[in-house]
Amino acid sequence: MQQRKKSSKKVTSWEVLGRQLAEFRRVAGLTQGQLAERAQVGEDTVSSVEQGRRRLQADLAERLDTILETKQALSTAVSTIPTHERFPLFVQDFIEHEQRAITLLSYENHLIPGLLQTPEYARAVFNNSYPPIPAQEVEESAQARIDRQQILSSGKPPMMSFIIEESVLQRHLGDPEAMRRQIEHLRACADLPFLSLQIMPTDTDAHAGLAGPLVLLETPEHDHLAYIEGQYKGVMVEDPDEVSMFQQKYGMLRAQALTPHKTKALLDTLLGVT
Repeated sequence: MQQRKKSSKKVTSWEVLGRQLAEFRRVAGLTQGQLAERAQVGEDTVSSVEQGRRRLQADLAERLDTILETKQALSTAVSTIPTHERFPLFVQDFIEHEQRAITLLSYENHLIPGLLQTPEYARAVFNNSYPPIPAQEVEESAQARIDRQQILSSGKPPMMSFIIEESVLQRHLGDPEAMRRQIEHLRACADLPFLSLQIMPTDTDAHAGLAGPLVLLETPEHDHLAYIEGQYKGVMVEDPDEVSMFQQKYGMLRAQALTPHKTKALLDTLLGVT
């Protein structure tokens, strides 16, 4: 089969904004170090923002506007950057496809999938980032993740399937009550008519997903894609032969996991519901 051509590298809004900041700084006659000192941030922060490698946080944009006398130009630019570009560069293509998908299949072995996380759980995930990230970035990242969930309440949500390892439910990120609320949320999601939720039992003797997490997408044009994510890296797979292999893997995972009915019963048991 012929492989579709991969799109060329896109220039992100953060890169454009970074170039604007660099120009504003030069016009003001400041070095990166001088601007960093006045803004009370590290010089590496200014350098990373100017190169588009780091998002410009809203509070820092306001301080820079004041220092550079740019009449809220930076703050306004930050507030108008497209939603998907609020996410790390490596995941932006996936987010774009996720928001347009007509079918979404997800297997997760370490965390509750982002589309099913509560705000508390999302914050706990980002609070476990290492190296640690600033508290404001935790809040912004968690909110961006929760905002993705609007597709669940849209007028025409995609058909969705989630398979989650049972061990994920036993890993209590955050306090116990927050984890209970997360499991309650999962139980509510399991009743959505367009969503299938299955738990992969820990005591299984056969497992098709040992290689790690996997997301499969079908676009409105009926292209089939796969997304594989690891340590700060993500890959969109477009080759039909590779995607077919992942679809076969997901089909076997569905057969090996608990049925949606048994999954609901397990969640009820964890919640103490008889």
